Amino acid sequence: MHEQVEGGFGAWYRRHRWWADPLGMAILAVVMAGFGFRGIWGPFSILETSVSPWWALALALPACALALVKRRMPVTVLALVTLLFVVDLLTVGGIGTLVVLLDVLWTAAFLAGPQGRRVLLLLLGASTIIFFLAAWFFTDVPFAVAFLIGVQFGAIFGTDYWWAVAVSQAHELAELHRQRAEEAAAAAKRDRVEAVQRERETMARELHDVVAGHVMAMAIRAEAALSSAPDRARDREALQAVRDAGLDAHGALRSMISVLRRGDGTLAPAPRWADLGGIVQEAERAGLVVHLVVDDIEDIGAAREQAVIRIVREALNNCIRHASGAVVGITVQEQDSEVRVEVRSRGGAPSRAAAHGDEGWGLQMLRERVGALDGVFSAGPTPGGWAVEGRIPMEVRP
Repeated sequence: MHEQVEGGFGAWYRRHRWWADPLGMAILAVVMAGFGFRGIWGPFSILETSVSPWWALALALPACALALVKRRMPVTVLALVTLLFVVDLLTVGGIGTLVVLLDVLWTAAFLAGPQGRRVLLLLLGASTIIFFLAAWFFTDVPFAVAFLIGVQFGAIFGTDYWWAVAVSQAHELAELHRQRAEEAAAAAKRDRVEAVQRERETMARELHDVVAGHVMAMAIRAEAALSSAPDRARDREALQAVRDAGLDAHGALRSMISVLRRGDGTLAPAPRWADLGGIVQEAERAGLVVHLVVDDIEDIGAAREQAVIRIVREALNNCIRHASGAVVGITVQEQDSEVRVEVRSRGGAPSRAAAHGDEGWGLQMLRERVGALDGVFSAGPTPGGWAVEGRIPMEVRP
């Protein structure tokens, strides 16, 4: 309960200190006048006789009123309060203007920037020297006392200035740490979003490359069987192909689900050079006429090998969907320090299953895969058919 009360008072004070501080200083000035404080700067007084300490309020209360706007006009208020302090110094010698000047100086130093603080420090140093010289040359005090007065003046106002700068720099450091913490939190959030996006892209790529092809092959083989006259041997062959494709898709899905749920296991193995023949046979069973020419390329690297095989498989799957029965020529060769893969189709007719295609996602993912290897990918219509081409450098370009 005690901590809550203190916290409540502290919050109230921070909201109302703009008027609470000047009011407190005004009350202090009245109390000091009531106690008879005057002449604290006696050597500088130009009055021939002593005056009532209540005359100090004539300067202290206007200074307190100026302190009400010290945060809005710190430099102006500092200049005016300094003028009132000098007048008080030369006349009554009260303590009220001194307290207000210290408060206003603290606020000005706290709110000032680096250049403004340097100017205040120079003015404070110059004022200390002037104060010492004035005490030495224009009063009857000895040099040692004049020097002590200058030291006291510099210590009082120098400590006030140092305290304000220290608090301001502590606030600036806290703000800097807060900004860095926010930037670190934003970067961590951005990294999490990017990581999730990469995982989603990986999942989408695996689903498209491994599962979507098998499922589309099932649909196309079933469509081919349904669109022709009943034939027991051909129908059983189509059913066998549908079954094989379904089992392959099921196995790929199970491995992916295992990885996603438990984090163990491995995804379906990626096809290698040795699987090109099987990919071509599947396309031929789906009705394509495929001519495959592959050069003997050594040490191509796993990433480039996968890119080449993905291009061939995606191009053949697109031919099955959009150009069933087409004649397809596939060439994979090394030329000018590049691996070039080209798939060209002629003739064929689109199947009804093509209406449920992937809207070009497969080609887009191929373009991203090839681009990641500093390669060039292109796909588009040719006279009488369609062409897909990829060129991948054998070495990473600087």
